Amino acid sequence: MREYTPKEIERKWQQAWQEARLHHTDEDESKPKYYALEQFPYPSGEGLHMGHMRVYSIGDVVARFRRMNGYRVLHPMGADAFGLPAENAAINRGINPREWTLSNMERIRKEQALIGASYDWDRYLGTCLPEYYKFTQWLFLLFYERGLAYRKKAFVNWCPDCNTVLANEQVEDGKCWRCDSEVTKKELEQWFLRITDYAERLLEGLDRLPDWPDKVRAMQRNWIGKSEGAHVTFTVPECDDEPVIVFTTRPDTLFGVTYMVVAPEHPLVPRLVKGKETEADVLAFIEQMKKQSEIERTSTEAEKVGLFTGAYAKHPLTGEKVPIWVANYVLMDYGTGAVMGVPAHDERDFQFASKYGLPIKAVIQPAAGEPLPEPLTEAYTEDGVLTRSGDFDGMPNRQAVKEIAKLLEERKQGGWTTTYRLRDWLISRQRYWGTPIPMIYCDSCGAVPVPKEQLPVMLPEDVVFDGKRNPLTTSDTFVQTTCPRCGNKARRETDTMDTFIDSSWYFMRYTDAQNEDEPFTPESAAKWLPVDEYIGGIEHAVLHLLYSRFFTKVLYDAGLVPVDEPFKSLLTQGMVLKDGFKMSKSKGNVVSPLEIIEKYGADTARLFILFAAPPDRDLEWSDSGVEGSYRFINRVWRLIAQHEALFAQDIPVQGEPQSGEAKELRRLMHQTIKKVTSEIGERSHFNTAISAIMELVNGLYAYPEHADRAVLKEALETLVVLLAPFVPHVTEELWQSMGKEGSVHRVDWPTYDEGALVLDEVEIAVQINGKVRDKLVVATDASREEVEKQALETERIQALIEGKTVRKVIVVPGKLVNIVAN
Repeated sequence: MREYTPKEIERKWQQAWQEARLHHTDEDESKPKYYALEQFPYPSGEGLHMGHMRVYSIGDVVARFRRMNGYRVLHPMGADAFGLPAENAAINRGINPREWTLSNMERIRKEQALIGASYDWDRYLGTCLPEYYKFTQWLFLLFYERGLAYRKKAFVNWCPDCNTVLANEQVEDGKCWRCDSEVTKKELEQWFLRITDYAERLLEGLDRLPDWPDKVRAMQRNWIGKSEGAHVTFTVPECDDEPVIVFTTRPDTLFGVTYMVVAPEHPLVPRLVKGKETEADVLAFIEQMKKQSEIERTSTEAEKVGLFTGAYAKHPLTGEKVPIWVANYVLMDYGTGAVMGVPAHDERDFQFASKYGLPIKAVIQPAAGEPLPEPLTEAYTEDGVLTRSGDFDGMPNRQAVKEIAKLLEERKQGGWTTTYRLRDWLISRQRYWGTPIPMIYCDSCGAVPVPKEQLPVMLPEDVVFDGKRNPLTTSDTFVQTTCPRCGNKARRETDTMDTFIDSSWYFMRYTDAQNEDEPFTPESAAKWLPVDEYIGGIEHAVLHLLYSRFFTKVLYDAGLVPVDEPFKSLLTQGMVLKDGFKMSKSKGNVVSPLEIIEKYGADTARLFILFAAPPDRDLEWSDSGVEGSYRFINRVWRLIAQHEALFAQDIPVQGEPQSGEAKELRRLMHQTIKKVTSEIGERSHFNTAISAIMELVNGLYAYPEHADRAVLKEALETLVVLLAPFVPHVTEELWQSMGKEGSVHRVDWPTYDEGALVLDEVEIAVQINGKVRDKLVVATDASREEVEKQALETERIQALIEGKTVRKVIVVPGKLVNIVAN
């Protein structure tokens, strides 16, 4: 057999698989379905990196393993192709983003093929292609029809460098998630999706996802941020009793309110200060706050700064005047944009009141012991009983929480409620390279949806990219249109959608990727959904994964999909590190997958990246580890080569092997089948599966020439099949060299025989007074008496106990014999 030449072998089999359409989706519904999916890549100009290599290798093992286990497998791929980076890169190169993106998509497809990934390329999609974004627009209109898409004027997160709006989830530590620029606030008319309508269901659904990492579920729970408490309605007499609603988890402290704080952006503030001597200072303060990020304003380290508006609210239960302040730490985006100040029982309120000389009124006292000091030196936040609280005096504060909420409800001044930290999803973006929002504005008819038969609303080519304005606003042919209702002149919406919209449903499109009339049919969705194994980065825990769950629930309610959770199992792979750091150009520690494939072959790259660490852990790159993986593949190659003649012979298996060596190899083979099957199929521990295969290879090399050839042949064939999901090219070549017909990737996965795993004999330690003095091989079913007799009769043990009295013999079956003698 010739030398192992990975480049030649891999090129040969990639072409053969393509010609045979080996990875085309099996539609045989008599088989159980399995949907294996890796998160699709963003087609940047840099091609694949090691993180891609890792996620695609993991996904490919899963898909190949399931096919060999009799499943019809859907394993598709595409490109998450809209977005700001492509637009900026194209602008810098003086070309249209479409041209730049399509060239990168093609490049990544070729590189994915080099890895040997078994994708059904007939289902390939790109989110920037009109045949895809036509249905992204179709789904937007569905949301609009169901009252889940709406437009409003709001203060939004604005990135000055990207010149676009960001959703709350895309602001990280007060900075743009893409470019790290400081995010400011800007008031604009924007489109939102009512994800808050699904907050409770998004929370509840997490309890039905046991195969998701606990960390991801915790991150989503924290982001949704459920709180139970009371709404309290204060009124402002000087503004025609305008209601100001606050939410509090502590209605038991309501009688201790001594001031109120509203967000600088609260729409009532200009009326509160109008004509007062505080007006100029407060309005200047508002402008100052617009320049600060939410992180700066709400950080625990940030100084709490406020101004008195000069206006007062009316307390709902006491009628007392409550001074209204504006302060940096209250945000319009969270809660109601107003909070009540109870400095005696909240540490932040205590600090604010102390700073500005506001009254501090204790309304909860310890149930036993000394009463609180006057004045308070710190906030009292423990439980106790109410005081200075009218009819509630003497009531335990925990009881008062619900009782006061009940009173507020009776008086129509509030009541018990549940709130969420989650805000509605802001989807408008003032950029070109995204899905146009299919809405039209008519002076007579208002906002009118584009009729579905007129989709897609195509991106125009006649736009100006100057980095100063939304390019779509520069295209008159795009902006100027007619109203679908009245036929009068109208204008198109010039915002595009957040690109997370595109990726919130792509896994559904794969089920019916060629459908030209609708996103997918309910029948095709029912055939494949949910995704059985979804593989990708944990960085999308509260972005893509949350949005995809939201979309799935909406489409479930619309009767389009059969499930309300999109991903049954989630595997979040760790990063690939080098010298302890994430690979990056700035650190100069990048290793390209293509370099490794060129030098060692894709199978070596796959084997190393799967063997070096469990998939959910970070992986430290190791050149010696890559070389070790290459040597192992060569070792397997030589093992098959040296027994080439064996495969030309018809050697029937003669029942149970008789020799000890044959029994041991057969036991090792079935042990390996059991281990590899469990590690791939149940635990996703590919590294330990490969380790077990390596032990089988060692056993095969140690197998003597004179031993049972039938057992050897079976074990060698099993070795190649077990390795096939990990190193698909070389195993295909070896399978052919063994004279086998068809592809190794269409062979049934081997099953193990429990009977073969049972040992006939076992080695046990023989101790004298607790110290190991010898070892003994005994039958696994030997009685205690037989084991004791064998131990006492061995030559070495007899010599060591000569002249001594054996007081006791302790037998631990299958492990040891301890002889107590003196």
